[in-house]
Amino acid sequence: MTVIRVLSYNVHKGFCSANRQFLLNQIREGIRSVDAELVFLQEVVGENSQHAERHVDWVDESQFEYLADTVWPHFAYGKNAVYDHGHHGNAILSKYPILSSENVDISLYRRSQRGLLLSVIEPGIYVICVHMGLLGWERHQQFNLLTKLISEKVPADAPLIIAGDFNDWSGALHLRFKHSLKLREASLQANGKLAKTFPAKRPMLRLDRIYFRGFQALSAKRLSGEPWRSLSDHCGLYAELKLHLPI
Repeated sequence: MTVIRVLSYNVHKGFCSANRQFLLNQIREGIRSVDAELVFLQEVVGENSQHAERHVDWVDESQFEYLADTVWPHFAYGKNAVYDHGHHGNAILSKYPILSSENVDISLYRRSQRGLLLSVIEPGIYVICVHMGLLGWERHQQFNLLTKLISEKVPADAPLIIAGDFNDWSGALHLRFKHSLKLREASLQANGKLAKTFPAKRPMLRLDRIYFRGFQALSAKRLSGEPWRSLSDHCGLYAELKLHLPI
């Protein structure tokens, strides 16, 4: 492995931005068309009995298994939001074997259930799928928890990719990734600016990111236009990362 193709996508539980159409099959086709080797998903449903009763095209298996299908044989799921009729969270789909995985709860209050899904893929690359909170103080405390996780679980010289929905409306959190964690961001390195990814129909906010160390971003692009603008409320973010540290 010298170059790895990465996709980060908030799938909005399989619904369009207005929550009127269940589009998981179309989302699966869209994700497949990108041909990424490593996929970071947010707001992916593990189980929802209410939706299963209301939607005739609801899938029987978990959404991350349905999306992975035969394309990504390895996957991990982190259950974050848990309710009486089911749960949803983050997922990582990989074409490379996942050596280990754990989910870390970073929820700070009951109405905002969040987690960090940490996995190690062959040949020893650490990957973290992130979905941070809507409030500034919440995100900054969650960043501190992320920093603690990295210091405790990720070797200092290991290649690392952190991707997901950071909800960083102001860009203040980005500065901490840059200065405190010394990470680079794919769109910024490849294109000179963070990608606008939300809302999908008319992207204005730079919420979705792909941070890394031990790599160089060869390219990065926002997945906009059709079919993406009609699927989730977020645009997907794609990058090609070249590994430059021996492992």
